[in-house]
Amino acid sequence: MKPLGTIPQWSPTLAYAIGLITTDGSLSCDKRHLNFTSKDKQLGQTFMECLKLKNKIGRKSRAKEQTKRYYQVQFGNVILYNWLVELGLTPNKSKTLGALKIPDGYFADFLRGHLDGDGSIKVYQDPIWKNSQRIYVTFLSASLEHINWLRYRIESLFGVKGFIRKAPRIFMLTYSKRESLTLLPHLYHNQNIPCLQRKHRIVQTIFKK
Repeated sequence: MKPLGTIPQWSPTLAYAIGLITTDGSLSCDKRHLNFTSKDKQLGQTFMECLKLKNKIGRKSRAKEQTKRYYQVQFGNVILYNWLVELGLTPNKSKTLGALKIPDGYFADFLRGHLDGDGSIKVYQDPIWKNSQRIYVTFLSASLEHINWLRYRIESLFGVKGFIRKAPRIFMLTYSKRESLTLLPHLYHNQNIPCLQRKHRIVQTIFKK
């Protein structure tokens, strides 16, 4: 992407970073600063590389915890902030998040960021068929409107429907094995993409690459 003092232009790395901001990021109420927080230091470093940031990664705790188990990237950029607001992101977005203006050509990279920020890929032995695995890909959001939009875009672009479940304070959009095997190659479309490495290794194991 362009330097952060100019209006951003779409790229796979920027789309991925927006996916991370959508899930584990936040926009400050001062209309200038942005924050990204993760348990994975590697993800914080990758986020910085995508946005060409030179900041240091800080440490923080959450809620009533005293141990600083999370890695944090904070920076100020009015132009990027306003651009993200135009896309549909807002401060205190958790339960109010809706549709975002993500171009079709960059949606897979955005979705991989969404998955890395606040989703999961689970693989385990099928308890009934001993020579088979169960595979589930899940996306999370506290906003039903956002999870419905996500499901619609994934179905329209990749042809898989998934199903939505409600858990305490969260909605879960899940794809079972057959649909996961269709969806994942779109998200991991080559080897030189920004991603959370531990999830990428799971995908490589699934497809034995």
